[in-house]
Amino acid sequence: MHAYRSHTCADLNKSNVGDTVRLSGWVHRIRDHGGILFVDLRDHYGITQVLCDPDSPVFSEMEKVRSEWCVRIDGTVKARDESLVNSKIPTGEIEVFVRDLEILGKADELPLIVFGDQEYPEETRLKYRYLDLRREAMQSNMTLRSDVVASMRRRMWDIGFREFQTPIITASSPEGARDFLVPSRLHPGKFYALPQAPQQFKQLIMVSGYDKYFQIAPCFRDEDPRADRSPTDFYQLDLEMSFVTQQDVFDTISPVLAGVFEEFGGGKKVDAPNEWPQISYADAAKWYGTDKPDLRNPIKMQVVSEHFAGSGFAIFAKLLEQEGTEIRAIPAPTGGSRKFCDRMNAFAQKEGLPGMGYIFWRDQGNGLEAAGPLAKNIGPERTEAIRQQLGLDVGDAAFFLGGKPKAFEKVAGKARDVIGEELGLTDKDRFAFAWIVDFPIYEQDEESGDIDFEHNPFSMPQGGMDALNGDPLAVKGFQYDLACNGYELVSGAIRNHKPEIMVKAFELAGYGEEEVKNRFGALFNAFHYGAPPHGGCAAGIDRIVMLLAGTSNIREVIMFPMNQRAEDLMMNAPSDPSSDQLMELSLRVIPQD
Repeated sequence: MHAYRSHTCADLNKSNVGDTVRLSGWVHRIRDHGGILFVDLRDHYGITQVLCDPDSPVFSEMEKVRSEWCVRIDGTVKARDESLVNSKIPTGEIEVFVRDLEILGKADELPLIVFGDQEYPEETRLKYRYLDLRREAMQSNMTLRSDVVASMRRRMWDIGFREFQTPIITASSPEGARDFLVPSRLHPGKFYALPQAPQQFKQLIMVSGYDKYFQIAPCFRDEDPRADRSPTDFYQLDLEMSFVTQQDVFDTISPVLAGVFEEFGGGKKVDAPNEWPQISYADAAKWYGTDKPDLRNPIKMQVVSEHFAGSGFAIFAKLLEQEGTEIRAIPAPTGGSRKFCDRMNAFAQKEGLPGMGYIFWRDQGNGLEAAGPLAKNIGPERTEAIRQQLGLDVGDAAFFLGGKPKAFEKVAGKARDVIGEELGLTDKDRFAFAWIVDFPIYEQDEESGDIDFEHNPFSMPQGGMDALNGDPLAVKGFQYDLACNGYELVSGAIRNHKPEIMVKAFELAGYGEEEVKNRFGALFNAFHYGAPPHGGCAAGIDRIVMLLAGTSNIREVIMFPMNQRAEDLMMNAPSDPSSDQLMELSLRVIPQD
C-alpha cells in the first residue's frame, strides 16, 4: 500500500465496503458521541467520515487529535445506516473504521477556524493565508482560477494562437501607472523595471513576423489598491494579431470569453458574442455615467436640458446659461414614492452633492399627477414632456443632476446602479457584455489649456495623419474596452504602426521626436522596417475569476494577495534591505520624516 493513501477523501463509496484503505488529510471536525469519535477527514478533493471506538487499537491516540492536525489513517470501509446517509457529499454512504493512526503534522492553537463560515479580519486572513486557503470557499476559488486559465489556454491554441513569453525584467515604459523599479548591480545608478504589460514586446513580436501571439502574462503596477484591483501585480490573457481590424479582434476574443463564462458561470445567461453591443465612449458616459456600464440594469440616462432651460426651477435654469453644462435624468421605473426619492436624495448628499432633484408620478384618482419640488417649479407641461421622453408612468420616478458632465457623471453612474439594485431592476442571473469604442486620444487641462493623452498613446488614430492635422480633442482612437456587469474586463487597440504618425501623435501632447526616440526607441526603430498593421487586447484574469466566483473583492481569487497597503503580512514584504545589499547595488536609503 502507498505510504500515505490508497484513496483520496472523495473516492470511497458503497462499492468499497469491506475494503482496507489508507487515507491522509486534515482533521476537519471532531464529534464525540458517548465514547465513539466521529472525525471528518478532509483533503483537497473532499471529506470522508472516519470513526473510532474503544475497540480500535488506536482509540487513546485518536482522543488526542485536534482540528487541523494532519494525519494518516488505515481502516475498514463500512456502510452507513440508511438513516445516517449524507447525500450532500460523494462519500456520504460510507464511513471508515480506524485501525491505525499516524500523526503527520500537529497544529498549534488556530488563529482562524477552517471549519464553517466564520468571518475574520482581512489582516488575519492574509497573515495566515495558508490556513485561510484551506477553507472550502477558498479551495473552490483557487480551483476555479486554475481551471479558467487552463480553459483560456486551450481555447487560444484551438483558434491558431501560439504562446510566447516576454521579459519580466525590462526598461521603464509609461502604461498609465507607476513602474516597479529594479536596481542594476552591474550598472550602478541604472534601473530596470517590471513590465506594466507586455505592450511593446507583443507589438515587436508582430513586427518580427509572428502572426498571432498570446500569453498568460504577469503585469506589475505600483497602484493604489481597490476592491477590484491588486496594488502590485495581476495576470492577463494577453494577445496580439497582425493584419487585423478592430472587428477582427472582437470576433477573436469574444467567443473565447463567452465560452469561459458559459463553462464556469454556473448556468447564468451569457449573450451570444454577436449580440454584444458596441457603445461609443461618449454615449456610455451619457447613458450610464461610466465607460464600464452594468447592462444587467436596463436604466439608460437621458439629456433633458431643454425642459429646464428658462424654467421656474432657477438652479437648473441658471446652470444651463453656463457653457458646457447640461441636465440629465435617471429614470426609475417603480420608484415613485416620496420615501424612495428622499433616500436617493440622501445618497447624493453622501456622495458630496447638494442633493438630487426628483419627480415622481402618482394617480390621485382624477388622473396622472407629477409630484415633488421640481414638478411644482417647472409646471405640468414640462413635467409631462419629461415623462413622455423617459417613457415613464404611474408609480415611476426620475432623478436629475446638472452641471458640467465630468463633474457629476460618476455620481450619476453610481446612482443608476443603486436605483437598479434597490428597485430590483438589475438581472442578477446574467453576464451582460458590451464593447466600449471610439475613445478620445487627447484631453485638455482646464487650467493650463495643455493637450495631453487621455487614453492609450499607442492607438492608431481614426483617420490616421489627416485626423491629427485637425482639432486634437476631436481625434478618436481605434481603442476599445469590454465591460461586463460593471467591470472592465478587456482593454485593447489597433496599434499605431507608422513612425510618422507616432511622432505626430506624441508631438500634439508636447513630446518632441527626440523624446519619442529615447523613450520608445525599440518600437520607433522597428516601425521603420516594414511593420504590419496589428492590434490586440488583454483580458484581466483576476477580474474574470472574481465575477465567476461571485465575489466583489479581487483578493478572494488571488492565492497570495497583498493587503490594502500593498503589504504581504505573511512574508513580511516589503522589508528593509541589508547594508551589504545596498552597498552591492550602490544605493542609499534616505530616511523619511
